[in-house]
Amino acid sequence: MSQFHQDAIFWIEVDKIKPNPFQPRRDFDQAALQALSDSIRQYGVLQALVVTRKEVVKPDGGLTTEYELIAGERRLRASKLAGIREVPCLIKVDEQGGDNDLLKLELAIIENVQREDLNSVDRARAFRRLADEFGFKQHQIAAKVGKSREYVANTMRILDLPQVILDALSAGTISEGHSRPLLMLADRPAEQDTLFKEIIAKKLTVRDAERIARHIAVERTRKRDPLFDQDMLDMEKKLADTLGTRVHIEKRESGGKIMIDFFSKDDLQTLLNLVNGIKIPATLAKELKADAKAEAAAGPIDDRTPAEIKQEENEDIYSVKNFSL
Repeated sequence: MSQFHQDAIFWIEVDKIKPNPFQPRRDFDQAALQALSDSIRQYGVLQALVVTRKEVVKPDGGLTTEYELIAGERRLRASKLAGIREVPCLIKVDEQGGDNDLLKLELAIIENVQREDLNSVDRARAFRRLADEFGFKQHQIAAKVGKSREYVANTMRILDLPQVILDALSAGTISEGHSRPLLMLADRPAEQDTLFKEIIAKKLTVRDAERIARHIAVERTRKRDPLFDQDMLDMEKKLADTLGTRVHIEKRESGGKIMIDFFSKDDLQTLLNLVNGIKIPATLAKELKADAKAEAAAGPIDDRTPAEIKQEENEDIYSVKNFSL
């Protein structure tokens, strides 16, 4: 059973603390690190770091003490940046006094997850490491970090995305919510790549991206339908090529309707210019302008509410009820 060494605070020189080789976090925001450094310079380190300690034999036969960081890498980096010589630490040891690699990884992950300091990709890699290197099942990882098994499963699935998308997630170019519709297209890499580029170029919200992914899923179903009309698909493609956006034709017993995607006021204006000469009813034009105004006033690209985000992170992202056609 691991325990803190007498639950006491020890002041340790920063140069004697080695980084945690199991640190799951790869990216450190330099601006945030500088802000923390400024705070430490003014107020000191307010929360102790956690380290392990071991005695090492020197070449001359003497003994020296080494410390290895378990939790608090941002504080350690910021302290060095602030020119602090010593930092407060809790020393973590086990009953045998030996090294515990699993303990180092566990505490590093738990601290970052609890503080929400890990981006989604680093968190997924940390969970995968617990599974691959230490044989943890998803429900065991969930218990360690205080999340649901579905949350852990969904997080680990992020690693199925191509590296270019993982890089965008790590950098915050797209949100974690966007990984959901992109994962729906895992078996269609060309369309997945197209949607990814559209999310960035057109600043698609999470809901917009999900709608497009569903649309692609509907097309798969239509092509499997024995009553599927190939002529309609050809017409859709011609219209899409002409207008430069997605077009969906819904055929009914008598007539039907055409749905054309647009994502901004500029997109709408381009479409109107392309169909210039075709008289558009005043009521429809008014509705389209109102829609464009609403799109222009949209908030952040992840347009889900906090409650929706909380609910969806604990749902199976491949559940039929979430992506029914």
